[in-house]
Amino acid sequence: MAVSNSKWPLIRLVPKQTHFGFVHFARLAASLSVILCILSLVSFATGGLRKNPMDAFNKTQGGFVQKMDAVFADAFNLGIDFKGGVSMEAISTQPIDIGKVRDTMHTLSVRDPQVQGFDKPNQIMVRFLSENDNNDAAIGVVKDALTKTLPGVTFSHPDVVGSKVSGELYRNGIMALVAAISFMLVFIWFRFEFQMGVGSVVALLHDVILTLGFISVTRIEFSLTSIAAILTIIGYSMNDTVVVYDRLRENMRKWKKKPMSELIDLSTNETLSRTIITGMTTLLALVGLTVIGGSTIQSFTIAMIFGVIIGTYSSIYVAAPFSLLVPREDKKRPEKIVDDRP
Repeated sequence: MAVSNSKWPLIRLVPKQTHFGFVHFARLAASLSVILCILSLVSFATGGLRKNPMDAFNKTQGGFVQKMDAVFADAFNLGIDFKGGVSMEAISTQPIDIGKVRDTMHTLSVRDPQVQGFDKPNQIMVRFLSENDNNDAAIGVVKDALTKTLPGVTFSHPDVVGSKVSGELYRNGIMALVAAISFMLVFIWFRFEFQMGVGSVVALLHDVILTLGFISVTRIEFSLTSIAAILTIIGYSMNDTVVVYDRLRENMRKWKKKPMSELIDLSTNETLSRTIITGMTTLLALVGLTVIGGSTIQSFTIAMIFGVIIGTYSSIYVAAPFSLLVPREDKKRPEKIVDDRP
């Protein structure tokens, strides 16, 4: 059932038609994107703009792959999923309140505390990173705090979890990323046109580089949830880009003689209201999760908020204007205007 403006006046804030000249600012936006990408790459090499990029490279023993692994690891604030840490089981005589244990762990001088429940309500797994690599002291602090929180609790022998980051993981990850981007290029190429496929890949690389640069500069904890955020951002950006490209393809068939710059502006304006509504509803949900979701998912939600903004920007100012770099075929058939939309 349609909702009238009198019943929902906020609908009036979203204009039905816009006539913004997006292509007019394409060069300025491209310059800004190039500068931000360069700063992101510099942040990777300098550990969040904090260190000499050669320090980790020179101090690491082994070949070139091991040295580059060290440089990458120094670029981010790695969490327990990648850096390793301490894990131990805690068993209580009574059911354990996992939320209460998480609150207690976050008050301690340990990094990236994680609490995982089991099928048994009186058993949990605790994982954390020690400060200054002093595992014995950190284990003692955690045991003392949990003993006060959970009377009668007993602990299993602590296990030191080794680092999961290795040269093989990097190589497999890069190969998977290249394969995924290649499949996207082929899909967009067959679904639309070749220049649109290349434009979508450029937009995806733009979003990934800037998101990683944001994580590196802000020193947000980089963990498996951060990777999940990046993959989600890739999907969100591709979805928004396909919507713009689909309308651009329709307009290219309707106006065969109209300049590409005008077609891009027309297509972007026609899909702008959808882009704004989708982006705003996504941001509202992410802001709510950031505020009340707790520190466990903050690395995911903060990265997602940045990625949604960048993904929306790239679909307008990276993916669509890229079509201008490839000349359009000269169609000798007469122009056919069949647009009856209001």
